[in-house]
Amino acid sequence: MGKKGPVPRRLILASASPRRRDLLMAAGFEVVVRPAEVEELTGGLSARALVLANAELKALNVAAHTQGDLVLGADTIVVLDGEILGKPRDLIHAAEMLGRLGGRAHEVLTGVCLLRGGGVTRCSFVESTRVAFRPLDEATIEAYLADIDPLDKAGSYAAQEDGGRLIEQIEGSMENVIGLPVARVLAAIGTHFTESLGG
Repeated sequence: MGKKGPVPRRLILASASPRRRDLLMAAGFEVVVRPAEVEELTGGLSARALVLANAELKALNVAAHTQGDLVLGADTIVVLDGEILGKPRDLIHAAEMLGRLGGRAHEVLTGVCLLRGGGVTRCSFVESTRVAFRPLDEATIEAYLADIDPLDKAGSYAAQEDGGRLIEQIEGSMENVIGLPVARVLAAIGTHFTESLGG
């Protein structure tokens, strides 16, 4: 029986997200950031299909110009009562989103696509985490938005900077809420890519 090679440690991240880069670096990867040049889909699909399609779009775009390296594309959205909440247009929109999320539970979905530049192996999946918010009044929302930049964040909040201000409870992967379910990424790489790539 052939012995599997080492898990690849160099990864091309098809995203400009500093949170995803930091999570992967903390997991021991050498991360090359190469944001995809694609127009993300915003509707016409179910929430799960949408994050998966966007993750695959990003990964395929970057892999087309990459040979041999493992490429990761990802997309994260917040879903409340079946409605997709993406990144806010402006601070007013961000405050509206947080007002709707306050005192309720929502779902955070991240679509991930892993593929090798120049190769045929592809692994795609969607990770789901349930997040419950504390009740939020206007003053709390205003103070929160003064502390963080919500404009590049799905749902207008940053889990890693929360400190219990908004989030009451998380069921599932906290890293998924930050932007990438790293444990599942590692498992997928271990299953699908260890034989074809070196360390």
